[in-house]
Amino acid sequence: MEFTLKISLKLKAVALFATVTLPILSQAQFAKSEDAIKYRKAALTVMSTHFGRIGAVVKGAPYNKDAVASDANIVAMLSTLPWQGFGPGHEGGNALPEVWSNADKFKSNADKLQETTAALKVAANSGDLEAIKKAFGATGQACKGCHDDFRKK
Repeated sequence: MEFTLKISLKLKAVALFATVTLPILSQAQFAKSEDAIKYRKAALTVMSTHFGRIGAVVKGAPYNKDAVASDANIVAMLSTLPWQGFGPGHEGGNALPEVWSNADKFKSNADKLQETTAALKVAANSGDLEAIKKAFGATGQACKGCHDDFRKK
């Protein structure tokens, strides 16, 4: 229990540091479009991996409250990161041109994802599996909405 608490506190400290500093640093680090594309793809890939672990539980894999809470915390933190990689001049990758031509809708979708991942985090930390399933579904819909409108198929 003490070991898990120490890891949880360290994870929260890293998440807070990343949330505060990475957006600032990332803006300055994208001298090339390729760097921005790699950054956003990496953040989205890791987020997808942890979201998929929760999805396995939602689909019937054994439920481990601490593991699901950890994954949800990571997903929520990572949902704040990829957007810096979609700045002006960083077109390309799997992103459609509509990311830049319809920036208000794209931002709205990004905000929705962050809201739903925050709700997933709350549900996962509550330990209520039914609430987790509901929040997982809402987050999945937020992901799908952005992919449908802004990602190359």
